[in-house]
Amino acid sequence: MNVKFLNPFVSAAHEILSMEMRGDVQRGDLRLENGPYTTDEITVIISLVGGVDGTVFFSMSKDAALQLASTMIGEKFETLDKLAQSGIAELANVITGRASMKLAEAGFESNISTPSLIIGKGATISTLDYPRLIVPLITSNGATTIHLALREGPPTNLKAPQLGVPKAFELPKP
Repeated sequence: MNVKFLNPFVSAAHEILSMEMRGDVQRGDLRLENGPYTTDEITVIISLVGGVDGTVFFSMSKDAALQLASTMIGEKFETLDKLAQSGIAELANVITGRASMKLAEAGFESNISTPSLIIGKGATISTLDYPRLIVPLITSNGATTIHLALREGPPTNLKAPQLGVPKAFELPKP
C-alpha cells in the first residue's frame, strides 16, 4: 500500500474522533498485514473507487462500539440496537469521507461506498492482493483499529469512451 494514503486517514480519524469523543486520540504502532482479514466483534466496511481503490475496515470490540455510540449520540446504550449501529457506521463514514477529501486535495479523487456493518467476531474477508496497513487508535471510550487495503487507481481525468449510436434500420415489410 502506498504510504501517502496513510496520513489523510490518520489525520481525518484524529480530527473526527477527537471532536466526537471530546478527548484525546492516541495512535498505536502501525503494522502491515497480508492475507485475509478476520473481523472483530464490530466491523464497518467502506470501499473507495477512483484515484484510490480498495477497502477500509474499522474494527472494534462490542464494548468499545457501545461506548463510542453512547458518547456520540449522548444516550447510554446497553445493546447495539439500530441507533447505535447507525452511529458507529456513520462515524466510519464521516472519517472516510473526510479522508477522501484530503486525498482529493492531494490529487487522488475517489468515491466512497455506503458503509456496511458486520456484527460478530471471526468472519474472514479477503482483500485479495491488497496488503493492509493497520492503524490502531485509542480513545478514552475504547479502541478502534483502521485497516487500510488501498492502492492507487486509474487516473480520474480520463473520459469514458463515446459509444456510437447504431444507425436506424427498417424491418422488411410483409
